Amino acid sequence: MIEKAMRLQKVGEYYFSRKLDDIRKLRAQGIDILNLGIGSPDLPPAGSVIDELITAASDTNNHAYQQYRSSKRLRKAISTYYQRIYNVSVDAEHEVLPLLGSKEGIMYVSLAFLNPGDRVLVPNPGYPAYASIAELLGAEVVSYDLLEGNNWQPDFAKLEKTDTEKVKLMWVNYPNMPTGAPATPELFSKLVAFAQAHKILVCNDNPYSLILNDSPLSILSYDKTGKRVLELNSMSKSFNMAGWRVGMVLGHRSYIDAIIQVKSNVDSGMFLPVQHAASHALELPDNWHSNRNEIYKKRKALATKILETIGCRVSKNQVGLFVWGKIPNEVENVEILVDNLLVHAHIFITPGKIFGSNGNRFLRMSLTSSVTTYQIALKRVKKWKRERLMPV
Repeated sequence: MIEKAMRLQKVGEYYFSRKLDDIRKLRAQGIDILNLGIGSPDLPPAGSVIDELITAASDTNNHAYQQYRSSKRLRKAISTYYQRIYNVSVDAEHEVLPLLGSKEGIMYVSLAFLNPGDRVLVPNPGYPAYASIAELLGAEVVSYDLLEGNNWQPDFAKLEKTDTEKVKLMWVNYPNMPTGAPATPELFSKLVAFAQAHKILVCNDNPYSLILNDSPLSILSYDKTGKRVLELNSMSKSFNMAGWRVGMVLGHRSYIDAIIQVKSNVDSGMFLPVQHAASHALELPDNWHSNRNEIYKKRKALATKILETIGCRVSKNQVGLFVWGKIPNEVENVEILVDNLLVHAHIFITPGKIFGSNGNRFLRMSLTSSVTTYQIALKRVKKWKRERLMPV
């Protein structure tokens, strides 16, 4: 057998890949497992978006390879969307690059700017891909704390004491996943000032700003030079298009050019009918998003009740697609609690520890199941608690 690359020694299998196997095995035994852990929207895209896809796919001229920078229509739609939602002006020709999902963007940004030995600031807790991709590329991960007592924002006084000599890139994610902490103008201003002072590129991962959030912000608004920030965004969550794989990166022309150097060597463009449908989706009226949020609001109320029944404390100012709850003090190990709920209550909730050590005392529940599913889950958890199956 050929040995696998040494870089894989630092990167484990994605947690959800392993956990989904456990769920499949239980379901194969006839057990009805409610998966409340993974944030894959169950709602469909707008009907007119699907119609646009079908119409475009019916045109036999639309099935060839596409431009690496994607169509002018899609880039213009993204630019217009950013102006309308975030009051940010970006040049559709040079400062916008559609992607096959924003997870691809994390890899491409990292490949475009990191050399082996460079350092990368990664949030704890945070999306695991920030660290795993840096490690795959031979960069050094420097974790920075996000703590409940600081509203899940960086401690800038502590960051100023960090050795940033070799730090080239900093990942941030607001509205935050997994904690639900919202973005604020003050936070983005501080991040830009920090990046300027230390000559760091800050990339904000921003896929949740239209979900249960009254104040969508873009970090691009706060960098007047355009030289210190990038922003990733995605249509997976806000537009119910997770499987379509449509994301975007926006920023200074020179940064976009660097990313396209990587991208053009990896993929051969996005399917044109998907681009047309995505362009249409970006033009959906505000009431489409409001209606989606009304559904999520009802689910969030039930998800919060489930976590509170378990004994968790849930902050009320969370936004986004998840609910983040702190487990009760009497529970020593969150992963044992998660497995106990899976086996005895037949529900799966994500342990916060997979997002970093600062998530060790937390659970994350997604809002991507029906109201009926949450009602059933709540009944199961009440029974589970009544029967004293909770581990200590």
